[in-house]
Amino acid sequence: MDKGIIAIYETLLDAYGPQGWWPVAGSYHQGDYGYPRNEEETFEIIVGAVLTQNTAWTSVERTLKNLRRIDALNPHKILALSLDALKSAIRPAGFFNQKAIYLREMADFFVGLKGRTPSRKELMFVKGVGNETADSILLYAYKRPEFVIDAYTKRIATSLGLAERKAGYMELKNLFESNLPRDVAIYQEYHALLVEHAKRFYSGKARASSITFVDFLREIL
Repeated sequence: MDKGIIAIYETLLDAYGPQGWWPVAGSYHQGDYGYPRNEEETFEIIVGAVLTQNTAWTSVERTLKNLRRIDALNPHKILALSLDALKSAIRPAGFFNQKAIYLREMADFFVGLKGRTPSRKELMFVKGVGNETADSILLYAYKRPEFVIDAYTKRIATSLGLAERKAGYMELKNLFESNLPRDVAIYQEYHALLVEHAKRFYSGKARASSITFVDFLREIL
């Protein structure tokens, strides 16, 4: 195991504390890994994972409020809504024409599961679901140990020299998973902590070049 990957996690956790991802009904649940508690919350997380593609979470929160206001955070309600009504509700999340279709596809898929947990392969066949969305759904909605790689994670990993800049999604996913215990709580917190750190220190063009682990620690401490 690469002890540096564990050290990074422990340092971030000490610095920022538990993040409580994924927020359900607008509430973060730091240190509580019992979410989701029912199918309704599972589907809300899935909807959030689809909506957050290429947009900020603050925009997703506004969109979820819109869907909650019209009682449409439910797969059957989404399927019953007209396409125009769905597009209007999710407009704050951007790319609403595409995402309305993706949400319908996901709602139909979710209903067809009849309460069982989907495989990663099954999720990847759903229109609009790629590696990051599939892993987010499995990790946060179904509490399965699938490490999520996003742009922030890649930026930090490559900046620290943990991986080459040309490294693909699955290579980075394997890097983290092979150097961490298969623990859902750790996977959830690590992903969220990397995002929190990157927002503070790796936004825009910051940290385009490699830094040492010592420099990384100084940033936080």
